[in-house]
Amino acid sequence: MSLDLDQRQRAMLQEMKVPVWWPSAKPAPASEPERSVVAAPAPIARAARGAAVDQSLPPAAVTASPASAQRAANAPSKVDAMDWSQLREAVQSCSACGLCEGRKAPVFAIDPAPQQADWLIVGEPPDEQEERAGAPFVGPAGKLLDNMLRAVQCERGGQGSAGARLCSVVKCRPAVVRNPGPDELAQCAEFLWREVALSKPRVILAMGRFAAMSLLAKDYPETLQLPFGQLRAKVYQCQGIPVVVTYHPSKLLRAPLEKANAWADLCLARAQLVPPSNT
Repeated sequence: MSLDLDQRQRAMLQEMKVPVWWPSAKPAPASEPERSVVAAPAPIARAARGAAVDQSLPPAAVTASPASAQRAANAPSKVDAMDWSQLREAVQSCSACGLCEGRKAPVFAIDPAPQQADWLIVGEPPDEQEERAGAPFVGPAGKLLDNMLRAVQCERGGQGSAGARLCSVVKCRPAVVRNPGPDELAQCAEFLWREVALSKPRVILAMGRFAAMSLLAKDYPETLQLPFGQLRAKVYQCQGIPVVVTYHPSKLLRAPLEKANAWADLCLARAQLVPPSNT
């Protein structure tokens, strides 16, 4: 599987410092060593406001209660009937879980007149820059994501096959930064699933562990026990939509050697939009 790149796309990849190579049919080896996951108490909240959420390890808070996400997904909800404006108002006023405590503003941004986009990019819990902007994927990580999307003829805010809609797996950043718990992920999943329904994507790119877990926990509970590297290089199905898991751009900024794997994941996601050949 590969993409035919023109000179502009090759320049984009060079800016990302990604060598131009074509991923083989054999999945790339996991970049992180396999480790057993042991259920443990939820992570202790960090006192520092600017502390980063640890997204690299399998969070005990997620692995402890996959059933809660399934119950939330099966329960009827008024969210299921909301349009974009109603959904935005619901997110703005939501106080259903502890993540809202001390938040400055929820992270939920939509276009004035949202249109269908073939790509839905689901990111990790908001960081400080995203909270200030009220939108996902800003700052250096957002710029890297934009370059990645341009390399596959796509951009945020675009339409159809050239469009990507961006969202965060949860919408709030608590005053004391910490990993979200399973019930919090399940509660905010109502908003995420409505974003999926309204966006009508043809492929979903899950960037980071929390994004992957929220999308896969119900139908692929075994993935909750796997190190993140083993979630990559595969195509999952979520409500009939292909899902590809990859690294969050903030991770790529810290670990640039993973950009080659991220490019392979991007090619895999792009391939889901290409109709199969009859020959």
